[in-house]
Amino acid sequence: MDFKKTNAPTNTITRDMNSMSEPVGNVYELVSILGKRSNQISVEMKHELEKKLQEFASYNDNLEEVFENREQIEISRFYEKLPKPVLIATQEYLEKKVFYRNPSKMKK
Repeated sequence: MDFKKTNAPTNTITRDMNSMSEPVGNVYELVSILGKRSNQISVEMKHELEKKLQEFASYNDNLEEVFENREQIEISRFYEKLPKPVLIATQEYLEKKVFYRNPSKMKK
């Protein structure tokens, strides 16, 4: 997933959960959907960040040497400035990009 192209806000916005939950039918189910999606996004972001920072990993046993790598700092700052996973998940839900289903509600 490309987090750079998301149009999610970087700050929190007050939203009417009752109107957002109409397609789902239940506010608590909506919160559960958004929570699960935000966990997925969080794992993806963490994996991507670790992959990028792995390039700068130093495997020296010398504790006296501390390297301050500018590129590593810039990568970390970029990920800190990204919208939080919950905000990205909420924006995806509002844009109808989230697929969800409840197996207990499906007809047998």
